[in-house]
Amino acid sequence: MKRVVSIQDISCLGKCSLTVALPIISAMGVETCVVPTAVLSTHTGGFSGFTFHDLTQEVAPIADHWAKEGISFDAIYTGYLGSFEQIHLVSQFFDRFGGQDTLIYVDPAMADNGVLYTGFTPEFAKEMGKLCGKADVIVPNLTEASFMLGVDYVGDNYDEAYIRDLLKQLTGLGCKTAVLTGVSFAPGQIGAMAYDAATDTYASYFNEKLPVSFHGTGDVFASACVGALMNGKDLAGALKIAVDYTLECIRETQNDPDARWYGVNFESAIPMLVHSLGR
Repeated sequence: MKRVVSIQDISCLGKCSLTVALPIISAMGVETCVVPTAVLSTHTGGFSGFTFHDLTQEVAPIADHWAKEGISFDAIYTGYLGSFEQIHLVSQFFDRFGGQDTLIYVDPAMADNGVLYTGFTPEFAKEMGKLCGKADVIVPNLTEASFMLGVDYVGDNYDEAYIRDLLKQLTGLGCKTAVLTGVSFAPGQIGAMAYDAATDTYASYFNEKLPVSFHGTGDVFASACVGALMNGKDLAGALKIAVDYTLECIRETQNDPDARWYGVNFESAIPMLVHSLGR
């Protein structure tokens, strides 16, 4: 059985970060370990008065214990990181537990719709870009890519040639493969496009774009994608599984009159996800 470790915060309620990564990747038949960087009572999107407890000081001791126990990982998957210190600690984690047989997969979750999340700065985005340079696969959205590269955010005003060039610029950070999520080249469609610098090839996959938006779909996509890669899927196959599963989660949420406003029904779509792996 493959073993993945996910390093990001845990929102105790909210269907995002580790509360998404752990069940999704586990359901895909992959052992999922966690390094929680912070504990929040809820996610920060739309809730007020949420609690927050920083766990930065726990990252190094966890790593030390695992190293002493001789633990190794088939993949290291990082999501939202809340500070420069956490980026530095994760970079050290890559050095200690990475290697030729370990996939380093970074979701630089820090921005959307042309703006950085609260508390982040352009300097932070540049530092995240350095971390992405140590990865095998990165999965930013267009906003995150723009901030890491220091280029203007173009919104929906782009074509395929622009995305291809942006992907090449992202691999210029040092990563082997860059994936841009939330990409659309035709009305009513959305998906992802990737560039593999080693083979100089592109891959993409698109499906229906629904006229709604939900919190946490980026985490759903990233988790399903890394889980698919751990199941032996190539990049194109992993993109298809992740896009289709994210869409199914949105559909399940739309069709549920009692759906939670703060996230998607990823749980009820898990049978579809498992079936997509050929099980």
